[in-house]
Amino acid sequence: MPKQRIAVIGGGMTGISAAFYLQEEIKAQRIDAEYVLYEANDRLGGRIQTDYTDGFIIEQGPDSFLARKTSMTELAKDIGMADELVDNASGAFILHQNKLFPMPEGAVMGIPTQWLPFIKTGLFSPKGKARAAFDLVLPKTTEEGVDLSLGHFFRNRLGNEVVDHLIEPLLSGIYAGNIDRLSLQATFPQFQQMEAKYRSLILGMKTSMAKNQGGQASSKEPKGKKKGMFLTFQGGLQTMVDRVEEKLDDDSVKKNMALIKIEKESERYRLFFEDGSEDLVDRVLLTTPHQHASSVFQSETFMKPIKEIPATSVATVALAYPKEAIKKDIDGTGFVVSKKTNYSITACTWTHKKWKHSAPEGYALLRAYIGKAGDDKIVGEPDEVILDKVKQDLDHIMKIDGDPLFYRIKRWKESMPQYEVGHLERLKVVRQNLASKYPGVRLVGASYNGIGLPDCIDQAKTAVKELVNE
Repeated sequence: MPKQRIAVIGGGMTGISAAFYLQEEIKAQRIDAEYVLYEANDRLGGRIQTDYTDGFIIEQGPDSFLARKTSMTELAKDIGMADELVDNASGAFILHQNKLFPMPEGAVMGIPTQWLPFIKTGLFSPKGKARAAFDLVLPKTTEEGVDLSLGHFFRNRLGNEVVDHLIEPLLSGIYAGNIDRLSLQATFPQFQQMEAKYRSLILGMKTSMAKNQGGQASSKEPKGKKKGMFLTFQGGLQTMVDRVEEKLDDDSVKKNMALIKIEKESERYRLFFEDGSEDLVDRVLLTTPHQHASSVFQSETFMKPIKEIPATSVATVALAYPKEAIKKDIDGTGFVVSKKTNYSITACTWTHKKWKHSAPEGYALLRAYIGKAGDDKIVGEPDEVILDKVKQDLDHIMKIDGDPLFYRIKRWKESMPQYEVGHLERLKVVRQNLASKYPGVRLVGASYNGIGLPDCIDQAKTAVKELVNE
């Protein structure tokens, strides 16, 4: 029987990790196959792009990943980069009514687990704090298996103030979405499970944290500074992409190859590329964004729900300054912006404080974010307009003297898929139709089951495991 030929379409985080783990399975002879990774552009990494200018390390896409999601750390070990991982300094703020409020200590995704910091914060009114405390006595608000929006769920449990002033800016920073439309089951199903088990989110979170702290207390690790929640690489995320690429077989990576169509041919699949070339393969891992994935099945109506997944445009704006230019220095690592506040930016990271390796000594690196669901027109404005609005916002908060030494603006058009209510059910129907008509073709990546880097790796590893089992 001839070797199976497997095509991985897309060289972003999902694609390169799928190719890497597929290659590992082939080398270990757990699958008799060959693979080829097709990427439309002249580089791998997708939205991971690191700019290196004058000693600054500037992430233009994602800047880190959640440490508790371990697949990225596992990949770092597998490619020999575990010792290059660094964790972030902490100290985040919420910008509300033109004032920076420290994140209430003990608040986990906006859920209070310590009462004193929650009571003392000026982020909420006494009425808003009292409403949040009602979570302790309210009955369950959701039915098992029923999806609803994040906003609806958290408003029912904790009230509007906690949602609008804290939870919404935190979650919008992750999804650039409208939390009153985003699916609870597709984004944070653990909170619905927590309510089902403990009834109260506050009691559930406190119990979960107590269990975790109990496990940590019993470990023999020496006490030291509190570790941050996020990890990145000392030389920037691009170094990880480059290392994975070094590990892949040169002959198996094809760049500047944009897929335009997939056609079934007997039990195999013919791939048609923009340059006129073709390939005949047995299996396809389609890791590209949903807009592209739906377009390659040109005559298939069952892909319509995938095509119709909304997506928000965002941009990152990095500005480099001498430290003395920042007249109002703040002891922290950045802030997110409350929806009720009239600013163009949605968040800002004081990157030189969050990641000590990102700027030379004596310099500051600020990274602002613009673009939000239903209001992302600013992303299409000229650089001068974007820069002026960002500088105006930052100067209002931090009192910055003069122009930046340089800046970098990176636009990501329709790059943030919105998992709206019912997302998982629609995805299930599409995948059932795909498996029936195109067995062996899989949809994996940020558009489907998680947008974080570890989520993309998890999807890739699952798809590879399924291929091996087949």
